[in-house]
Amino acid sequence: MNENKLKHLEFIQGVINRMGQNSFLLKGWTVTLVAGLFVFANTKDTDYRFISIAFIPTIFFWLLDGYFLWQEKLFRKLYDHVRTKGEDESIDFSMNVKPFEHEVSLWISICFSNTLRLFYLPIIAIIIITMVFACIY
Repeated sequence: MNENKLKHLEFIQGVINRMGQNSFLLKGWTVTLVAGLFVFANTKDTDYRFISIAFIPTIFFWLLDGYFLWQEKLFRKLYDHVRTKGEDESIDFSMNVKPFEHEVSLWISICFSNTLRLFYLPIIAIIIITMVFACIY
């Protein structure tokens, strides 16, 4: 395999790895912040509005996580493109993923993919249930 092609694939794989790591960190921060807000709200005079603040980081991190997943999918398309280049084609080390945007779902639809919904919707449900209990008691 061409040394330049191999190096370009390594660069792309590095970006893909960072996107996955960012997604993992966002999920950890989401759980940490929501749990922290619940701890602060756990007083005798808990107001449901204080608990509702947990919606803000949850929604924000959900959208940001969707963006990282979208970028990861674009870079996977770039990886496949470079991987299938012939030995006689030149390697330009381009990291431009714009030509592949039509091959990947829209960013907002990726936000509602199964992998993200199965993580963030239960957190939102827990926030809502906690708000209801805070209103009742």
